[in-house]
Amino acid sequence: MASLPPAPEVSPGKSLKEMLTPSLLVLFGSQTGTAHDVAERIGREARRRRLQCRVRALDSYNVVNLINEPLVIFVCATTGQGDPPDNMKNFWKFIFRKNLPPTSLCQMDYAVLGLGDSSYAKFNFVAKKLHRRLLQLGGNALLPIGLGDDQHDLGPDAVIGPWLLDLWRKVLGLYPVPSDLSVIPADTPLPSRFILNFCDGVPGISCEEQHAENQRPEELPSDHKPFLAPMVSNQRVTAKSHFQDVRLIEFDITGSGISFTAGDIVMIQPQNSASDTKQFCHLLNLDPDQHFVLQPREPDVICPTQLPQPCTIHHLVSHYLDITRVPHRSFFEILACLSQHQMEREKLFEFSSAQGQEELYNYCNRPRRTILEVLGDFPHSAASIPPDYLLDLIPPIRPRAYSIASSLLAHPFRVQIIVAVVQYQTRLRKPRQGLCTSWLASLDPSREPVRVPLWVRNSGLTFPSEPNTPVIMVGPGTGVAPFRAAIQQRVAQGQKGNYLFFGCRQKDKDFYCEAEWQELIQRGFLTLITAFSRDQEEKIYVQHRLQEHGALVWELLNQHGAYFYLAG
Repeated sequence: MASLPPAPEVSPGKSLKEMLTPSLLVLFGSQTGTAHDVAERIGREARRRRLQCRVRALDSYNVVNLINEPLVIFVCATTGQGDPPDNMKNFWKFIFRKNLPPTSLCQMDYAVLGLGDSSYAKFNFVAKKLHRRLLQLGGNALLPIGLGDDQHDLGPDAVIGPWLLDLWRKVLGLYPVPSDLSVIPADTPLPSRFILNFCDGVPGISCEEQHAENQRPEELPSDHKPFLAPMVSNQRVTAKSHFQDVRLIEFDITGSGISFTAGDIVMIQPQNSASDTKQFCHLLNLDPDQHFVLQPREPDVICPTQLPQPCTIHHLVSHYLDITRVPHRSFFEILACLSQHQMEREKLFEFSSAQGQEELYNYCNRPRRTILEVLGDFPHSAASIPPDYLLDLIPPIRPRAYSIASSLLAHPFRVQIIVAVVQYQTRLRKPRQGLCTSWLASLDPSREPVRVPLWVRNSGLTFPSEPNTPVIMVGPGTGVAPFRAAIQQRVAQGQKGNYLFFGCRQKDKDFYCEAEWQELIQRGFLTLITAFSRDQEEKIYVQHRLQEHGALVWELLNQHGAYFYLAG
């Protein structure tokens, strides 16, 4: 695996108790943020038990150092059809190298907690496979793998809580802390991870200008350094009378170095609305124009690369804090510790307890109540939140992934996406809205210049390069996006044999890109088969059209080696 580095020197500032306290490492692989939240929860519980603890994303940790770690907890989500999350893919490739010795991790005690959904065939596949691999490399499992399940009435917490109790019993049995160090009570707030040092002076440039200055020309855009792409157009492609607002949005990527092919994905970093940002600052008595420099409280804590230094409260809230997401249980746990209002504090602790999970689900998860709305329901607690705790309390806004709906061969230096604006109703009066789609829909480049942070990544979806290989694509609704890119790419390369099954509700309401398809049909590059489900009394979907054209589909697959794709 790697040769052992020299033993680290003991810091002269450390006490004997600190040197004797075991060091716990929590590594997580998270796609939607749940595994990250659970990993931070484990970190907090460890600190309450006087254990030194580090929490890291798997791909931000140098995996060769695992041979020196005595105690590691892995928290892993499973995505797609048994795939690892994006922030552990490099770790995944390394840990499954065939040349790793079977004794590589013989000094490591470990435990694996998986987060998955039992409605999928490969339930918690990543956690199960990792657990087996760590055993193969000589690791010592402290306890059986924990398998959290979204389908449980109480969600993954039904497994996480009992599993953590077993974990701490095992860990503290093997690594007892000094007897005079008692457990920090659950109602006592732990120190924040960061300190917001407020500045009297105002920097000469804005946060956005700092971002532009920090962007190196030779550096490809990524989650750490997105490209601020000018929005060229934002066109509604459904009728105004149609209930669903769908947009065809185009960005200019000139000078970004971004390249992509059909099937790739564009990642977009959204922002909170001006009204939500203003309401949040009002609830917490924050001055949005106040500048601060973010300082880690501990040397092994890393400042978020997405935040400029110095930064304004407005930029922190509008660009970083995910105030419109449904809060996790940990939000109520931390807020309860910080609250100074007895009645609100008691209710918050109830929501954060194991016994209060059903009530919390009915209050928060079922109606999709947001962090901002919860703070409005607990105004005294919101007003008493110290700014230093903002990054502990509220997770960062996560980027959203969209299939690219255009080809560079047809539209050089452009990226296009087809996006359905998410809006739905729950028992709450205010409609629920998708953060990114609502933000994108609100932008109008015809009125003022608009720049959107984005970068591109490969999705693993590829199309055949052989000129005579037919392609059958089934893309109802916005699922047609990657196939539009593929058709544009194949047409630019002179490839025919493009068969598209497209479905929507009504021909005159939500038939995206109709004129474009008709032109390609006339040029002989496209065979289009449509299903308009609401244009007749009996609903007709793409699966009905596939059945009707079964002979054609089978001939293409059996005799011509066609590729078959489905996207929803």
